[in-house]
Amino acid sequence: MVILYIVIAILVVEYLVNEIVDYLNLKHELKPVSPYLSRVFSYMQRKKMHLYHLANYRTGFFSSLVSLIVILSLLVFDGFGQIDYWIRGYLDNEILITLAFFGFIGLGGALLALPWEIYQVFYIEKRFEFNRQTPALFLLDKLKGMLLSVIVGGGVLALVAWIYYNLNDHFWWIAWAVITAFSLFMTMFYSNLIVPLFNKQRPLEDGDLRNAIEETAEKAGFKLDNIYVIDGSKRSTKSNAYFTGIGPKKRIVLYDTLINDLSVQEIAAVLAHEIGHYKKKHVTRNFITGVLQTGVILLLFDFISGYKAIYEAIGAVKPSFHMALLVFGFLFTPASILIGLATSYLSRKAEYQADAFAANLGKAKALIGALLKLTDKNLSNINPHPAFVFMHYSHPPVNERIKHLESLQKKA
Repeated sequence: MVILYIVIAILVVEYLVNEIVDYLNLKHELKPVSPYLSRVFSYMQRKKMHLYHLANYRTGFFSSLVSLIVILSLLVFDGFGQIDYWIRGYLDNEILITLAFFGFIGLGGALLALPWEIYQVFYIEKRFEFNRQTPALFLLDKLKGMLLSVIVGGGVLALVAWIYYNLNDHFWWIAWAVITAFSLFMTMFYSNLIVPLFNKQRPLEDGDLRNAIEETAEKAGFKLDNIYVIDGSKRSTKSNAYFTGIGPKKRIVLYDTLINDLSVQEIAAVLAHEIGHYKKKHVTRNFITGVLQTGVILLLFDFISGYKAIYEAIGAVKPSFHMALLVFGFLFTPASILIGLATSYLSRKAEYQADAFAANLGKAKALIGALLKLTDKNLSNINPHPAFVFMHYSHPPVNERIKHLESLQKKA
């Protein structure tokens, strides 16, 4: 029972801390900002930003509370054990039981989250003129996502479960190798295999924008042949751009909304920033760090799964891979949070380095313009609470990034 109490305490404390920080962040947004930002963003625009964040905060508060109540109820009343017992009445193969168990929980979680997602997309996002999804497209995306989860996620889960039951003495490092190979494959081919299921991608046509991007890449000493435009506008008016892949499979992907919202030089500045991540080895570092974290997690799981007490804590019929994985996921939450904090800190430092790389290419002014436009367009928070930034931000707040870029401009 001690383990059960520990799990409950972890979940409750995590929930309370997140809600307190979210509330502080919402209130901090209303505090005065720098004279520069107050000139750039009008009172009416800041009010619109706050109302958007307030709407999301309220939805997040209630959805998180409902999820917490459901999970705690399942833990206290041996709900997970009862699901395990029920599935075993129909199946006797441990791998199939694992797939059915997580499939049942995943489906339940998806159905629980669905009303909030519908409200988010078709009320909040529509109210603030972001949403462009039709109900048919929303439903189709959900069905495709579920199918991918069954085929890809289920396939990997089944393989790892098979390793656990058949190669138990060498489980952690064999599973580590399999997951690493899968992660590398997805990093290289995600845009080729997964993205086309949801969006259309087309090569960026010749013209001023392609010339500016290629000129920036050449100036940075970065070989780049694959530049694509994705039809993000069919779902949202929000703008984005990203790099994906490694080696010969790397590519730039621009949202069509980004092309409409920013000037040619501002887009080139955004891409100079992304090139900076590659040149500074951030992409490689993040991949290696993720691989090492996975290895440590699997080693710890292998160690903990041997303890009978974790199965008794949730009323499991007998020791099994899926029940051990479930309890381990709860127990690992504090460590996962600490890892996330460290990762976010390093990510924010990397963003400053990428900004500096773009500034060294003469793109500081254009990058500031792009950041301001994207902040305005996406209704981002221009005055987040430091605690919220510390816990959740993988990028520095826009006001800090602008200060940094302006200081680099003065030094140049």
